[in-house]
Amino acid sequence: MHKNIVLKRILAIDYGLKRVGLAATDQMQIIANGMETVATSEVFDFLKKYISEHPVARFVVGYPRQMDGSDSQIMPQIKKFTEKLRKTFPEIEIAFYDERFTSVLAHKAMLAGGLHKKDRQNKALADKISATIILQDYLEQSPLTPKGGKFKV
Repeated sequence: MHKNIVLKRILAIDYGLKRVGLAATDQMQIIANGMETVATSEVFDFLKKYISEHPVARFVVGYPRQMDGSDSQIMPQIKKFTEKLRKTFPEIEIAFYDERFTSVLAHKAMLAGGLHKKDRQNKALADKISATIILQDYLEQSPLTPKGGKFKV
């Protein structure tokens, strides 16, 4: 007799002062899917509801750095956010991922996808795409996922 195995997702967070872009893997932790962009003030309510329906093994939080490798100006707010994340969901691991070029890549993806200028100016869409890029890069680089490669924090 075998036990039921609960497969858990990895959830990426592109934190911003106004909005938070979110992406999650499938249960096998192979494919990154853009989910939502929610107001920063509502992100914990959203996460509580999502996690009650979909088990999550790990949060991957975008870690914004300057070109010289130093922390960006938003890092104090991200640190506060991750402290609250750790207290609210103590059973879920938190990893950080360098997100230096995700905004540029998100806009390139929107251009390549043929989105009109008005749609490309949609910052909520850009945040969701950025979270998806963070998660996909993490999956490709992390030794902790099935695709496993070199992990950078």
